[in-house]
Amino acid sequence: MAATAHVGAQGVTDAMIANDANTPDDVLSWGMGTQGQRHSSLNQVNAKTIGKLVPVWSMSFGGEKQRGQESQPLVNKGKMFVTASYSRIYALDTKTGKKLWKYEHRLPEGIMPCCDVVNRGAALYDNLVIFGTLDAQLVALDQETGKVVWREKIDDYSAGYSYTAAPLIAEGLLLTGLSGGEFGVVGRVEARDPLTGKLVWSRPVVEGHMGYKDGKENGISGTLNATWPGETWKNGGAAPWLGGSYDAKTGLAYFGTSNPGPWNSHVRKGDNLYSSSTVAIDVKTGKIAWHYQGTPNDGWDYDGVNEFITFDMDGKRMGAKADRNGFFYVLDAANGKLQNAFPFVKKITWATGIDLTTGRPNFDPANRPGDPTAAGGDGTKGTSVFAVPGFLGGKNQMPMAYSPKTGLFYVPTNEWGMEIWNEPITYKKGAAYLGAGFTIKPLFEDHIGSLRAVNPKTGKIEWEIKNEAPLWGGVMTAGDLVFWGTPEGYLKAADAKTGKVVWQFQTGSGVVAPPITWTEGGEQYVSVVSGWGGAVPLWGGEVAKKVNLLEQGGSVWTFKLLK
Repeated sequence: MAATAHVGAQGVTDAMIANDANTPDDVLSWGMGTQGQRHSSLNQVNAKTIGKLVPVWSMSFGGEKQRGQESQPLVNKGKMFVTASYSRIYALDTKTGKKLWKYEHRLPEGIMPCCDVVNRGAALYDNLVIFGTLDAQLVALDQETGKVVWREKIDDYSAGYSYTAAPLIAEGLLLTGLSGGEFGVVGRVEARDPLTGKLVWSRPVVEGHMGYKDGKENGISGTLNATWPGETWKNGGAAPWLGGSYDAKTGLAYFGTSNPGPWNSHVRKGDNLYSSSTVAIDVKTGKIAWHYQGTPNDGWDYDGVNEFITFDMDGKRMGAKADRNGFFYVLDAANGKLQNAFPFVKKITWATGIDLTTGRPNFDPANRPGDPTAAGGDGTKGTSVFAVPGFLGGKNQMPMAYSPKTGLFYVPTNEWGMEIWNEPITYKKGAAYLGAGFTIKPLFEDHIGSLRAVNPKTGKIEWEIKNEAPLWGGVMTAGDLVFWGTPEGYLKAADAKTGKVVWQFQTGSGVVAPPITWTEGGEQYVSVVSGWGGAVPLWGGEVAKKVNLLEQGGSVWTFKLLK
């Protein structure tokens, strides 16, 4: 049963969350609206006035726990709620940045996050602020006091499970995925009563596993052994680690899923559903309504977790996704039927294109890493290939934005490749489950990152702004402007139509988080979290050497127009 009936008059209601994108005075959800468009109609800050945009406060997360800061803040009734590395959350006064309270989760010794100790944000419901922790728990706190109201375990952190995403509220339910695809976990999406944390339904996104609703069996996902041989489905990965979006018109929640386990694709011949896919789940029933798999039998760790943003095109509700595999997909949001697919980065090698009739990639068989057990080898290492993009993807966790004013998507992209090879592997609980080795390399001398304005109808890149370091922070459109951050420390703004950069500000550390905007007392504010980290310095190979001069940090910057 959903929690709708319990909501108090003073709290954040289902109606407020459903209408978040149309109420620009606050920010109640990750994505600035459950569809995830990250667009605001506010336009006090525009190309003519932005020269007067100045910082009004900055708040440091403090301590020695800097690391990567990938959080998108939430704003409600004069309070900002922002998470930080190592499973911390802060409540701040939106006018002054004054810290109202802080909660620091006590983490055990054995946590195993694959890609830094990040947290991407929280969810608001009634008088609660709810976020997840690196030891795979959910914690609900009182918005006023920061006191714990409930705490629930998602899964066993010692088996490699963790949680880094911002939860999603839809139809009175708290929806979460989980992290841990590199450890052979079993990915699933869960719905809970946000007021109590009680589990309502659970839907595995690896074929062969049973779903549950209200404590009863609710059908197996897919068909056992249809696309997973033998017992490989038992450690299938496919973790929905970025979180989801929701569209009230379709009644569906959209979650992307990660790589199948292990990376070595030769031990799990078949498509390996529902890994590296977009999975649409009926929120009321907890069943999969449709799926679209971008990379069947993924052999490159391309994942498919990238956010699925719904939008209107030619009178129909569509959904768009810039996949880590380098292709941009436009699907019918109601049934998942492919409408268009095209590259949004250069030099893709693993496939020559996407068949628009079947929806499947046209693989280049020579670009799949070789089987280490193949005849003629020594059994320790398969044939190495140079694959583009590298496994960190044409786009990774950093969310893109959509502007209904221009009809364009603004995509933070990266150009890199990798040498990759397969190795023998067996599953061991809590150990990395890869069966692959790799080295990431940049493709161009002058840039890795590039912000691109993508036309979903034509596939045309309308404009781009190159960046020397990889882009790892999200994007927001507000009025006629597009905002994004860079690892070099800048928050930038450009004209959304032309790509002309009109403003930038140095935050003191790399920006790997998405900006937001809202109003307070009739004035428009812009905020972004600054703090370099994430997967690039940990996994980036030769790219990591290029960015090792960047300084870590941990702060929230807030700006408004100088009067």
